[in-house]
Amino acid sequence: MQLVRRQRHGSAETNSRQNESRQTLAQEVLYYALLFYRLLKRIKMSFEVFSYESLVHAVSGAMGSVTAMTVFFPLDTARLRLQVDERESKSTPAILAEIIKEEGLLAPYRGWFPVICSLCCSNFVYFYCFHTLKAGYSKGQQSTSSADLLIGMAAGIVNVLMTTPLWVVNTRLKLQGSKFRNAEIHPTSYSGILDAFIQIIRDEGVGALWNGTFPSLLLVLNPAIQFMIYEGLKRQLRKGVPRELTSIEVFLIGAVAKAVATTATYPLQTIQSVLRFGQFNKSTEQSELLSSLRTIKCLLLNRTRRYGVFGLFKGLEAKLLQTVLTAALMFLLYEKIASCTFRAMGLQNAHYKRR
Repeated sequence: MQLVRRQRHGSAETNSRQNESRQTLAQEVLYYALLFYRLLKRIKMSFEVFSYESLVHAVSGAMGSVTAMTVFFPLDTARLRLQVDERESKSTPAILAEIIKEEGLLAPYRGWFPVICSLCCSNFVYFYCFHTLKAGYSKGQQSTSSADLLIGMAAGIVNVLMTTPLWVVNTRLKLQGSKFRNAEIHPTSYSGILDAFIQIIRDEGVGALWNGTFPSLLLVLNPAIQFMIYEGLKRQLRKGVPRELTSIEVFLIGAVAKAVATTATYPLQTIQSVLRFGQFNKSTEQSELLSSLRTIKCLLLNRTRRYGVFGLFKGLEAKLLQTVLTAALMFLLYEKIASCTFRAMGLQNAHYKRR
């Protein structure tokens, strides 16, 4: 009888903990939803959500990013391999030469299609949200750096929640078939994007598609800082005169903005890549938020113990080389495409005055 009572008591305690965990999670979700609602209320939502101007920015940003990423894709392959695998920190050309020697000439472009699909969707969402929120916030007036930062973070949150499953799938497809130094990494077998979605949901649950969401939410600072610096430098170069910047000016300020944002947030980007790959020891915390925080903390500490403090920046050279060049070319193409489109629409002067 006492054993039965203890079992019932233990079961009741377990149910109680589960209920408390659900309530805590619900409270956390409600808290962040309220924060987002207050931001939208601050903007007053007096703008058109479906704006032709925002659509032009979104399409221009998506096209620019896809072209730029295609050009510099091998550099991203080298960066991702350094972040996830236990390779020595060699120069980017040495890593690429090693990959080509071991896995073939086309190995640096492995996973190109899912990455391009994810990048196109992600940049379309981000540019659309950023310029829609900015138009509503500034109401035709010139924006400020603090406003650009807040708007960039809000656009980043929307982008992360909508596109994280695509990035989880493309990370795994890109690393599939790679020859790893880390013996703990298990090979995967996906025939394509759809098959990867099906296998992940079947084997790991729907929640696995949002692996790395918490560090991704923290990393909304990356594009937010990037856009804040980029827009701020553009205003300084124009100095109140509405004019089109030269190609060199756009390329340089795009490169500077991305370099600062990437260096500041790189350790979290490394953890994000590890989480998206999915092969790590998960925390047993019942609260989703506490579990995410504990997992991030453990991954950061393990990486620091194994490689030292500089291990948090392993692959930074490849990342900076790839992301700075990609961002600079992306901004250049984005500005040119948007400029030509607005010129054809007869909105060129109004377009520059509002930015």
